[in-house]
Amino acid sequence: MKNSDAPFEACADAADLAARLARDLAGVLRDALAARGSAVLAVSGGRSPVPLFHALAALPLDWTRITITLVDERFVPPDHADSNAALVRAHLLQGNAAAAHFAPLVGADDFAAVATPADAERALAAAVARANRGTRPIDVAVLGMGDDGHTASLFSGAPEIAAGLNPRNPMDWLAVHPPAAPHRRISLTLAALLRVGHLRLAISGATKRAVYAAALQARRDDLPLSALLHPPHAHFHVYWSP
Repeated sequence: MKNSDAPFEACADAADLAARLARDLAGVLRDALAARGSAVLAVSGGRSPVPLFHALAALPLDWTRITITLVDERFVPPDHADSNAALVRAHLLQGNAAAAHFAPLVGADDFAAVATPADAERALAAAVARANRGTRPIDVAVLGMGDDGHTASLFSGAPEIAAGLNPRNPMDWLAVHPPAAPHRRISLTLAALLRVGHLRLAISGATKRAVYAAALQARRDDLPLSALLHPPHAHFHVYWSP
């Protein structure tokens, strides 16, 4: 498959994107359930996935056999306004999807003994180690992308970016200290993303479409998304809305 062969769906609006992507994800999850008896879905945070979460939560899947986890997470308490886990609990683990198993990356206990920056770094390292011990095969992951070309929490300029984009990194998760964005992060590595059965990228707006097009043209160190496109992931599908 050439880079230009990656399926790209231009949707009418955010609601259309959510409906199309939800149907796609449901098909992948049903296939995994039929083949293995269980399925794992990894989702991203931010505000843009909320319509998708609502569309997914309404679908009549066998959610009792589906595990939901996160592509990345901010290292904040689970009740923090910036917590991806809080977003998932509020908008995805509802309706039919309330029966799913949720595997967050950060818990309240991670902050029980955090009093200094050094304590926070130790707690972050412990959370990353725990995530790596509990890694399970991910059937499908929904990625987002920033205007700077980062995906998951793989930021160009972060001290950990070389390890994060090393396709032979044996670790599925790593700690990330973004150069500009707030909060330390836990993120899937490129190596782990390349092992995911299916990847879906959901983006909106003219700026992100242009950034995606630039990443598609060439492998660029300043656009971490391009590492998934050169060479291309075998099951990478892009959904875009204006």
